[in-house]
Amino acid sequence: MDEHLAQLLANTHDKNEGPRKQAELDLLHTQANPEFPLSLARIGAHTGAPVEIRQSALTYLRKFIEKNWAPNDAGSGPQVPIADLTKDHLRNAILELVLSPEDERKVKVAASYVVSKVAMADFPHRWPALLPSVLGIMPNGTDAQLHGALRILQDLVEESLTDEQFFSVARDIIKGCYDVALNENRKQTHRSLAVLVFRSCFDLMDIVKEDHKKEVKTFAEQVLSGWLPFLEQVIKSPLPPLVDDSGSQPESWYGPVALKDQAVKTLIKIRSVFPSLLLPQSLALFSATWEELSRLAPSYESLFINSDAQSRLEDIDGLPFTLDFLVLDELDFLNQCMRAPPVREQLGAEVKARGAVHDTPWVLDLMNLLVSFSQVTQEEEGLWDIDVSLYLAEETSVSSNYTARTACGDLVIKLGEWLNNSALEGLFAYTKTLFSGEGASWQKQEAALFLFNAILNDFQDLEKSVPPEIANAYLELVTYAINRQDEPMLRARGYLVAGALAEIYQPAVALLDNVIDAITRDDSELVQVAGVKSVEGFIRGGVSAARQIPIILAIQGFLEAKDLSELEDADDLLVTLLDTLRTAISMDTRIAIRPESKAVDLLFLIAKHGAANFHVTLIVCETFEDIARTFKDNEGPLKDMEHPRLYAALCGKVLPSITGTFDVANLTQNDPLVTLAADLLSLLVQYGSEPLPDGFVAATLPKLHHLLMTATEGDILRPGAEAVKYILMHDHKQVFSWNDENGQSGLEVCLRIIDRLLGPNIEDTAASEVGGLAAELVEKAGHERLGPFLPQLLQAVATRLETAQAAPFIQSLILVFARLSLVGAQDVANFLSDIQINGQVGLQVVLSKWLENSVNFAGYDEIRQNVIALSKLYSLNDSRLAQTMVQGDLIIANTDRIMTRSRAKLNPDRYTIIPAPLKILKVLIEELVSASGMQAAANVAAAAATELADEDEEGDNEGWEDEADDTLDLALGSTKSDLMGWIEGGSSRQRDDETQAYLIDFFMRADAENIAEFQNWCAMLTEDEKRKVKEAAQ
Repeated sequence: MDEHLAQLLANTHDKNEGPRKQAELDLLHTQANPEFPLSLARIGAHTGAPVEIRQSALTYLRKFIEKNWAPNDAGSGPQVPIADLTKDHLRNAILELVLSPEDERKVKVAASYVVSKVAMADFPHRWPALLPSVLGIMPNGTDAQLHGALRILQDLVEESLTDEQFFSVARDIIKGCYDVALNENRKQTHRSLAVLVFRSCFDLMDIVKEDHKKEVKTFAEQVLSGWLPFLEQVIKSPLPPLVDDSGSQPESWYGPVALKDQAVKTLIKIRSVFPSLLLPQSLALFSATWEELSRLAPSYESLFINSDAQSRLEDIDGLPFTLDFLVLDELDFLNQCMRAPPVREQLGAEVKARGAVHDTPWVLDLMNLLVSFSQVTQEEEGLWDIDVSLYLAEETSVSSNYTARTACGDLVIKLGEWLNNSALEGLFAYTKTLFSGEGASWQKQEAALFLFNAILNDFQDLEKSVPPEIANAYLELVTYAINRQDEPMLRARGYLVAGALAEIYQPAVALLDNVIDAITRDDSELVQVAGVKSVEGFIRGGVSAARQIPIILAIQGFLEAKDLSELEDADDLLVTLLDTLRTAISMDTRIAIRPESKAVDLLFLIAKHGAANFHVTLIVCETFEDIARTFKDNEGPLKDMEHPRLYAALCGKVLPSITGTFDVANLTQNDPLVTLAADLLSLLVQYGSEPLPDGFVAATLPKLHHLLMTATEGDILRPGAEAVKYILMHDHKQVFSWNDENGQSGLEVCLRIIDRLLGPNIEDTAASEVGGLAAELVEKAGHERLGPFLPQLLQAVATRLETAQAAPFIQSLILVFARLSLVGAQDVANFLSDIQINGQVGLQVVLSKWLENSVNFAGYDEIRQNVIALSKLYSLNDSRLAQTMVQGDLIIANTDRIMTRSRAKLNPDRYTIIPAPLKILKVLIEELVSASGMQAAANVAAAAATELADEDEEGDNEGWEDEADDTLDLALGSTKSDLMGWIEGGSSRQRDDETQAYLIDFFMRADAENIAEFQNWCAMLTEDEKRKVKEAAQ
């Protein structure tokens, strides 16, 4: 069988799809053979077989074990039973392979994954020999055996061990790793792997300490007494000298760099889990890291600034071994150490002794260090030259490529938050040395301005002022930078700093003309886009409104010179162009309707090429909404006269482009441009004049009718239905007086649209706006116009409500009856009592759904309408409502068992059954609590109490600055807990005084006048509900 399986595995690597698919199918059928896993294990252990075949065999074995080893872990599909004797043999065979003297690391890694999957099910009870076997071979085993043992330990700690299991074996695992890490006779890659395993232990300690804080902290303190001196010594040990200028990192550095990097990563992990244990050594570790970075700076510059050495490389065990990784982690750790009081006290004392920051050696040395590592690498320079979007991504901090440059920016920001203006003085003191002589490279000049850019942006975010003398000094440097014709990177940085300066220093605004000129005339695209991005700062800095047209013309000229087809993948460039265009339009939105202006045309042009990008469509919609809203909210003595005129001009400008999209698009496909056009049309009508311009309905409703009768995507149907609703809201007379080319009236067209959206073929989420449309039509058309269509329409709404599942859709449909109840509650009750829905009385169907979902309603107006409607239904004192039984309170199961998903399916939630009037009162009480803000206040108080309790318990952060780390470590249990808590607590309602006042008045009148036998129903409320009414009414 082994030869047959080996051939099948080889065929899975075939480049031809036919043989490859057939081999995969044959392997699937062969799984039923009891010999299948044993044969895979033998192939994996066969040293004579090709490595890729052995890897494939072990990969298939791992997947087979994942699905079939443990009962009830099959996931999808039936399990293949594995005999106990087969399991025993596989445990021994795979462990023997991993711990064998063979030095094929790819095979060892694949086999260790198999061991990990078996261990998840069997360790320790059914495989007690696993850990002793692994730890026993580590002291004296060969390098290959040690590598296998460490891989098993890594997988055990990261994948297999529970927190309880870990605590029983932690001391042995950490001792075994410690002995390897300190053994200088071992390969440094293996020592690095031992440190990695040790670091992984802290993730489990972080989980365990939540319940056993004192014991875990004591254990960690004992362990770190030996580890911390070793980790410090690793950082202090210098790398071998860089003897050649080959432009690549020497292989002799791979091991030492990997070990150093793991040491730094481990210190960062310790800092996040046990900050107080690292505090006493913070000053020594800070000094060691600083000295190390100072030693590495020349080598970093040689490899990555002056050459294009390969970066961001890891080995098969996931160990980074290139210098850029080490520098990045050391910069991060240096940043964290600077928050420790012992470090700050030492550095602060030196500043105080010198009397001025710019005369303090450590400040200038630190700035020198940060500038060195902030230089643009040759790799970045090449990438930015090819794709300016990558450059813009870094500038907007949305790049996932976290580099030494961005780490330096973070560090200087923290320095600015600590030293305030003194940090700017220190940075400038060093920066001016780079610009005053002839020896400094443009890279260092650009890096110094980059750091100033970072700290200046942070100052603006925190609303801190910059001394005018510092701003003026940097303005001189900027002027120098933007005139360096042979250095485009430096010019680009100059324009970006100019934009940031213009926001806070008025004289910098004078550079706007240089920026506008650069956008259209500079030879470098990088400089052009830097100019585009900087314009926002000039506008926010108060540039004259007369500059609006030149700015927009510059953007127009930039776009006209581009091959627009290239823009579709340039997301960050599109976003930058839109942000600048939006800011320019906001200077005076009337630019949008001027006949000669291309502002809106440019907006649509960019949208056309970026409609598939969510961020692009969001900015386009927000910009368009800003334009439409400012016309609607036009203030002044001519407000009422101006809005219709301005709005009509806007419609004339934009409607042809919007509706033209519907003409050429395939509405049955998910076309992002159609989606965007529907959103824009909905926004345009939302802020429409009353009445709408003449001919508006004729220009839009036929397009919307076709759109809503053809499209199936919710992203199109929702804004389309909303647009029709807003047309009815603003000018129903024009709708009802219009007829389409087939003679159908506007009313009939609206009814056809509603009928389709209520149909069973449209998903709940796609039809979530149909209720609002139906309610608006009923309200505006009235019984006279609708005639026999009214009961048919309401019956269709009630029927669709019965099967609706999505909360927004349910709310939309219920509000049809809620809005009718505001003016005719008795008519609604009569109608629902007279109709049948799938054999049930309509009143039963609608009220059940209504009362089950009311507490989940969203939107102030919608909640208020619902509350008033329910109170009016209750006040009818209609016996038919009292006879309608609905879902009451949740019946709490009396059990201590953890409710898993499978148990929840077998034991679904159960509720009491109560009369509808009683349920209405319960709902109104909950709404009263929400409207009064009591629930939101209780949530805030509970969160504050929990946080205070955590702080009292922890005390672990003592001594460190409160802000632990800018980067979320998603591996930490505490992080996961915080995220889940945020998700669970994110939907509380806010205070609503108007709704609160109405409900207080309702309950007081109901009690005083015993409306609808209020006192009898009130007696059936729980004590908690009675208390809530009392508290909210006070």
